Amino acid sequence: MISSNPFADLSAVIPNYIMQGYVVAMFLMVIGGTILDMVHKRSAQYFFANSKKAKAAAVREVGAGAKASIAAKTVANEILTSGEFQNTRRRLSHLFTMYGFILFLVSTVNMIFSLPDAAASYMPMLWHLGALMVCFGGYWFWFFIRVDVSAEGNPWYRLVRADMFVVSLMLTTTFALIWSALQSAGVAGWETLAFIAFIASSTFLFSTVLWSKFAHMFFKPAAAYQKRVTKADGSRENLPEMADRTSAADRNRHSMELLKDAPLDMGKGISREAPRHY
Repeated sequence: MISSNPFADLSAVIPNYIMQGYVVAMFLMVIGGTILDMVHKRSAQYFFANSKKAKAAAVREVGAGAKASIAAKTVANEILTSGEFQNTRRRLSHLFTMYGFILFLVSTVNMIFSLPDAAASYMPMLWHLGALMVCFGGYWFWFFIRVDVSAEGNPWYRLVRADMFVVSLMLTTTFALIWSALQSAGVAGWETLAFIAFIASSTFLFSTVLWSKFAHMFFKPAAAYQKRVTKADGSRENLPEMADRTSAADRNRHSMELLKDAPLDMGKGISREAPRHY
């Protein structure tokens, strides 16, 4: 099962050009949904207006070298390692889901567009590994990490529009694994049903970009980069400079009077226990 390409056997029933056409159609849906999302929410307009406003409020110039360094830090922290997540479990769950999705997506495209050669390659193993990683990260998040469930006492089956992306992604990879297992076992009827469920969930995943959180993965790097630039040029999105209590000038400010003699290490505070007081 792990080393077999399920699309190779499928090509005996569905011609390669139809499968390739489906992949292209899903790709166009993602592009179209992202563009419509930008138009509907005016994301690009807000981003460029905010960037212009921050540049006007800058107190120092950020050179090309500094911007390149900021871009590298953004890629390393916010994109590759999801460093914005302070909760270790949430971060690991996100990384498993993200890299699993990338593996699953890339290997799917490779296997479909390389038929029949991909059947003997390592791509099927990456396809199954990617699906398993998505399931692990997604179900871990869904049943054990979600804040609104663990902190507010909502049932695990409660669905809102923000859940469209993660649920459809989990269902897509889950049905993909079930379809592959049934195909390897030669269970014809159930195999067809699992394949239909796989196609239905993947179509929902890629066709609902306008309403789901799918598009945010394209905006996130730009927003993270812009935030770092505003810190470097001093505009700080019109927010005040962070107080440094090791500085005598900051300690003597009126707003810092209550904290003037307080220890720098205030203890664990709210992070001492999980928020389950619903």
